[in-house]
Amino acid sequence: MKILLTGGAGFIGSHLIEAMLRNGHDIVVIDDLSTGNRAYVPAEVVFYEMDIRDPKLVEIFEAEKPDVVCHHAAQMSVLISVREPLLDASTNILGSVNLLNAAKHVGVQHFVFASSGGTVYGEPTRLPSAENDPLLPLSPYGISKLTFEHYLRISGLRHTILRYANVYGPRQSPHGEAGVIAIFTERMFKEQETVIYGDGNQERDFVYVTDVVAANLAAIEQRIAGTFNIGTGIGTSVNRIYELVRHATHYPYPHRYAEAKKGEVYKIILDCQRAHEILHWRAQVKLEEGIAETVEFFRQQIAWGA
Repeated sequence: MKILLTGGAGFIGSHLIEAMLRNGHDIVVIDDLSTGNRAYVPAEVVFYEMDIRDPKLVEIFEAEKPDVVCHHAAQMSVLISVREPLLDASTNILGSVNLLNAAKHVGVQHFVFASSGGTVYGEPTRLPSAENDPLLPLSPYGISKLTFEHYLRISGLRHTILRYANVYGPRQSPHGEAGVIAIFTERMFKEQETVIYGDGNQERDFVYVTDVVAANLAAIEQRIAGTFNIGTGIGTSVNRIYELVRHATHYPYPHRYAEAKKGEVYKIILDCQRAHEILHWRAQVKLEEGIAETVEFFRQQIAWGA
């Protein structure tokens, strides 16, 4: 089938491309390269450099006529969303609605949306959090993700919403407000100071990128609609992540604590039983294994001067 993938030059998107190609799909990528890397998109993949807010987006849909849209392009920073809520809403709501309208215009059969299980529940009423638990995001980023979920719900399009936990793995950017594992790994390899924001006891559900890819493929290839948490169901503290990465990189220096970031939840762990029962999906990669793979990727990048 033909899949139009937004954000395909990014961290998760580039891994999706590899898996989709292995499974024989035709892929069209849209990415504005504001954070993505053009080198992550193979030459045989049709690529359009475009912002999803562009009114000409519909022309790509008319030319390509995709069967499925897999939407990963986003403003991804909680911190930026707090500081610049208009920017966040412009990309994550208006851009996503522009994409949805183009998909409806050409009769796309299925729309898969990467939402945020780490933010849409806010401070959860229970742990782990299930899909039908209260949704009270604390940041504009979480609000924008949840808002587009509602647009999908009333769109009339067959759709799947995947609420990701904290995704990590090779190719994740360590710059700006990225995943803590990527940030720790690069800074430790470069022997720079490491900072833990808050007391470090805040817990996250860390899910490896290849498991996230498998969830997308399950939704796309089985054409399963619905909303699903995508995580491990296991909470790990930031202090524990620090120690695991420190051990893997042989980092000899102490860290320091700093004020917690605004808009971030203290603890979030996802109940993924629904994904297991309906998508027949379950996270496979253990945290220690995933961190080892991520550390090795950064080791090679730094050795190559990347």
